[in-house]
Amino acid sequence: MKDIKKNIIIATIKEWNIENYFKLKQTFSNKYNFHLITSKEELTEFLVQKLDPKYIFFLHWSWIIPKEVYKNFECVVFHMTDLPFGRGGSPLQNLLIKGIYQTKISAIKVSETVDAGDIYLKEDLDISTGSAKEIFTKASKLTIEKMIPQFLNTTLTPKKQSGKVVTFKRRKPYQSNLASLENISIPKLYDFIRMLDADGYPKAFMELDKYKIEFSSIQKENDTLSGKFKVVINE
Repeated sequence: MKDIKKNIIIATIKEWNIENYFKLKQTFSNKYNFHLITSKEELTEFLVQKLDPKYIFFLHWSWIIPKEVYKNFECVVFHMTDLPFGRGGSPLQNLLIKGIYQTKISAIKVSETVDAGDIYLKEDLDISTGSAKEIFTKASKLTIEKMIPQFLNTTLTPKKQSGKVVTFKRRKPYQSNLASLENISIPKLYDFIRMLDADGYPKAFMELDKYKIEFSSIQKENDTLSGKFKVVINE
């Protein structure tokens, strides 16, 4: 009798994860059936019960996961800090603001308290260079090509988080104003501009009368920065 393949759900809204999803699907097509969810409206209890997945993986997911989903199915979220350090929102931006360039991606079991679940595994991630989009793309590759396959090839047992809890606050659009940057230096300007340079994030900006100047594509060479700027009406 032919074995029935188990279902795997990947929930994400970002293009870099969606692109890598199809590679993962192809790699494990003989072992699992994959299903992609790209909006919070799709993540319904009815759909999840119908698919009865072995795992639901959440990558760069911005919404609260329904309790009826994570209580009844094995839900795994990937977070860009060495948990329990850096629980909460805007992990990349908060790390770079603090001048932290070596971090980890933590794969954790979804729990009622955000980012407080038991940890399955961690992988190192260097964020010392590159735009936010480039870093997210690198993190996606690491997550989908190295971390998720470990779940699919073996049984991982999560362990409770240990260490001091440090919580990050989700950043607001007004905090992208370069005027908010303290103790300004070339490295700090570089980090500030690049950490916001990805689709869906408010670009670093300066205000000039009724105009706003947005910065992107920043490059650093010695003590010089170069890149692109865009002038828009300040709404």
